[in-house]
Amino acid sequence: MTSPSSEEPVAAATAVLPPRRPDSVPSATRGGETKGFAEQFALGSFILVPFLALLAAVPVAWGWGLGWHDVVIMVVMYFTACHGVTVGFHRFFTHGSFKANRALKIALAVAGSLAIEGPVVRWVADHRRHHKFSDKEGDPHSPWRYGETVPALLKGLYWAHLGWLFDEEQTPQQTYAPDLVQDRDVSWVSRQFGLFTVVSLLIPPLVGGLWGWSWQGAATAFFWGSLVRVSLLHHVTWAINSICHATGRRPFKSRDRSGNVAWLAVLSCGESWHNLHHSDPTSARHGVLRGQVDSSARLIRWFELAGWARDVRWPSPERVAARRAA
Repeated sequence: MTSPSSEEPVAAATAVLPPRRPDSVPSATRGGETKGFAEQFALGSFILVPFLALLAAVPVAWGWGLGWHDVVIMVVMYFTACHGVTVGFHRFFTHGSFKANRALKIALAVAGSLAIEGPVVRWVADHRRHHKFSDKEGDPHSPWRYGETVPALLKGLYWAHLGWLFDEEQTPQQTYAPDLVQDRDVSWVSRQFGLFTVVSLLIPPLVGGLWGWSWQGAATAFFWGSLVRVSLLHHVTWAINSICHATGRRPFKSRDRSGNVAWLAVLSCGESWHNLHHSDPTSARHGVLRGQVDSSARLIRWFELAGWARDVRWPSPERVAARRAA
């Protein structure tokens, strides 16, 4: 099945259902539409502590603190959460690249929550707003926010990478994600983000401890499978906002400066083929050219073959050709 007309991606990213009055629909995020001091402090902690663990990872790896159990746990947790974000939060919930049965819908919402990148409804609202104003005023995380000089771009890259996360202004969920606010399953998962954060951090040490039957196995699994894994996935995801909007090849026509960054493709599960995505937002496949690895598209294909996903918006050769830049 091919994607709809070129006008539909913008509409699909912003107005799935008519917005209701803010006071008539409860927020799908605990604490409402604003970030208080406690939430900002928690956010900073979840950024700083795993990042410090990532910096310490290299010297630790040369010593006693890394075994193949840790590698397996970290890789499985990383790609489970990564695909939860790319297939679930992004291609399914944000852009409607395919339809899913209820079990898959809930599983994708939970898997994406394990990435600890925020509640699913807030994530989707931010991203739909990003597409509506991509690299223009109103974009919550454009690296071109402060201008095009080198100092301005450096400041903008910091903002797009993680500075915007501390902005007190929040994207209205009822305006940009009314369909998810009114979805009881998704709203419940979104409100339980704190619970899934704890679960995400505790699974690796629990598995590591039982697998090695030792406290040391639990400790090293927590370091690699929880702290390092979370930090690495965070920075890869944020790099799509910063690096992929500041550099990269642009073989397709788009309204912004989105680019393809090949070296991020595997770690981002195919999201770094960002130019095609902004050229055709509802496409289920982002890596459409020869040699472009897109594990998220492969996973969607498996869901389709299993009967869990349907009406997948696969890009046709004609549609891809029509979007090629001159």
